[in-house]
Amino acid sequence: MMYELWVEREGEQTFCLAGPLGKSARQLLAPRAKLAWTSEASSYFEAITKYYEYMGWGEYKSDSPEENKKPTPN
Repeated sequence: MMYELWVEREGEQTFCLAGPLGKSARQLLAPRAKLAWTSEASSYFEAITKYYEYMGWGEYKSDSPEENKKPTPN
């Protein structure tokens, strides 16, 4: 699955699925929002791990890693 990072203003961002599965999240964005980054991942855990790396936030840790590592449904 493809994920997208959208930035509206400094400190305001949305990380969501690309395509039809992320439509409801993108509809909440302001018209001035810009697509800043995309990443392909097979699970939420992989996607959010890459997001943390991209943002320079260190290692992502989950309270339920086994659940988060399940493949993202199509």
